Amino acid sequence: MAVLVDTNVIADVLYNDPEWGDWSAQQLARHFGGLFINPVIYAELSYRASTQEEVSELMERLGLGYMELPLAALFSAGQAYRTYRQRGGLKTAPLPDFFIGAHAQAAGLMLLTRDKSRYATYFPGAHLICP
Repeated sequence: MAVLVDTNVIADVLYNDPEWGDWSAQQLARHFGGLFINPVIYAELSYRASTQEEVSELMERLGLGYMELPLAALFSAGQAYRTYRQRGGLKTAPLPDFFIGAHAQAAGLMLLTRDKSRYATYFPGAHLICP
């Protein structure tokens, strides 16, 4: 099964996080060959990159493929944002995690993350790989 990789897992490996680096590296190795990112994760990875080529090299090195967001995921992200606001959430635009979780749920992807709480709350149908 294809695995969507949350940015926090990639960052753990890139920056050798002392708490999560080993777990994240093991998970990337375990699922190598089936790892993907979407436009939101790509944008988050681009934040620290100097060039587009740097992101492409990172993707190649980690074995990350690229998937576009399906319309069903975009709709689901909007619905999750509405629920978030109704529950008192203060952000004035949908959070990146809403697009990531909605993508995993709508496309039937596994989601590799260490941020279980928000995904489990707003996307209970998503298959999470969490510590």
